[in-house]
Amino acid sequence: SQSYSHVWFDQTKDFLERITKRKETVDYKMDGAITLVKEKLSDFRTKLDQISALQKAETTTKVPKEFLVLGVFVVLLGLLFFGIGAGALCSIVGFVYPAYKSFEAIESKNRGDDTQWLIYWVVYAFFSIVEVFIDFLVYWIPFYYAFKLAFLLWAMLPQTKGAKYLFDTFLRDILKQNESKIDAALADAKKSAGQVASEASAATGEAMSAAMSAAGKETKKDD
Repeated sequence: SQSYSHVWFDQTKDFLERITKRKETVDYKMDGAITLVKEKLSDFRTKLDQISALQKAETTTKVPKEFLVLGVFVVLLGLLFFGIGAGALCSIVGFVYPAYKSFEAIESKNRGDDTQWLIYWVVYAFFSIVEVFIDFLVYWIPFYYAFKLAFLLWAMLPQTKGAKYLFDTFLRDILKQNESKIDAALADAKKSAGQVASEASAATGEAMSAAMSAAGKETKKDD
């Protein structure tokens, strides 16, 4: 009986020691993770300090600016996944930031960024044309707009340069192979548009002349 009690005591002691060590390990990892998160938030806050609007928002709401930005990001992510205003959000992201960076590229003397944003607009135009033809499939693809936003960010950000990768990988060859066909189609479209504009202008002129003539006749009758 004493031997059994001794064995039971040793096993219980070992079990408790293992639990204590495991708890210490988990606590150590948790402390490390918390420290890492605090460091990342501190770095993030330092970058956000450059934006005066966020400073005003923080002063008004009494909420740290990094949490404001993260909250807005979470809300936008939720809207994307539920499809609420997702199309408009993707259009804004796909246009506003690239348009501003294109403006900066035009104003700067560095021509490398000009090429980068010209490539982006070519890729964006190609993607938009493809999207027109697969528009009926969009509603059947789960979280389509979330993937679209991720694609646009990957394509536009200087860190990833996804647009340049797509252009160099296959889009350049497609455009070069079909350059003459594209030029011919644009010339035909321009010619057709000119004819339509001329016919519309002539029809408008005839309609105005007829209206003025009718108005003149009515005036004479009244006299």
